[in-house]
Amino acid sequence: MNKLNAYGYFFTDVGQAQSRKEFEITPPESGEVIVKVHGCGLCHTDLSFYTGAVGTKMQTPLVLGHEISGVVVSACSEMENLIDKKVIIPAVLPCGDCELCLAGRDNICQNQKMPGNDFHGGFASHIKVPGRFLCVVAEELGEFKLEELSVVADAITTPYQSLKRSKAKKGDLAIVLGTGGIGIYMVQHLKNIGATVIACDVSDQKLESAKMFGASFAINVKGLAPRDLKKKVREIVKENSLPNFGWKVFETSGTGAGQMSAFSLLSFAGVVGIIGFTMDKLELRLSNLMAFDGDLFGN
Repeated sequence: MNKLNAYGYFFTDVGQAQSRKEFEITPPESGEVIVKVHGCGLCHTDLSFYTGAVGTKMQTPLVLGHEISGVVVSACSEMENLIDKKVIIPAVLPCGDCELCLAGRDNICQNQKMPGNDFHGGFASHIKVPGRFLCVVAEELGEFKLEELSVVADAITTPYQSLKRSKAKKGDLAIVLGTGGIGIYMVQHLKNIGATVIACDVSDQKLESAKMFGASFAINVKGLAPRDLKKKVREIVKENSLPNFGWKVFETSGTGAGQMSAFSLLSFAGVVGIIGFTMDKLELRLSNLMAFDGDLFGN
């Protein structure tokens, strides 16, 4: 194909409105495909780029967006089998060949490329990406639309990977701190495996949504000290004959207060997963990990 005239919404500076501009996409080179974008989710990371809380790797002006679904419209010769396929573009595109990738840790590949960070992302009509790790989806999507599946790229799969790493199982007590874009899917994943879920947030509206999507209990943590939150959780445990130990705690709010509360909920044989991101720094007593024989992981 010849050069493609695409358009995108360019992020130019912190807090500045994004403006629609045309740009050229050169023909796909070896290993590359061009995807016509059907949907692109708005992630908290995009908002962090926009506010300047986190910097982008590529200099602005830059098209943001990394939760992308679409249809392949052009491809290099070795990937022509992907043309016309409905796909989801992973939020992180690994190299596939380094030590971390070969060890199954490709989400932290040091050569990874992220749409909307390392190169122009999905808030555009088209995007050119490596085709090796595209996720081809079914032709028939039932009740779903292709644009709705864009959030599978990050918001759905990130908490799912956290669920797998935590080894949560049916009958466990799970506590989700933050029920926004990531947290609401974390609640659903946990409900689906048969865990009892306590949802925590500062918004009553979000907590109502969490209960609708599977949380058995909800706690508004606004102004609540970590010690008081733990007391409320223990009351719920006692009143409902829930497990006293082995709690699975997932911090998805991406706030210092959320992380402090999550660590305070570490129980004997418990697990704490840090999924939300913040630049905040905390002072913690890490000896709790030893005392409770607990596990702490990041995802």
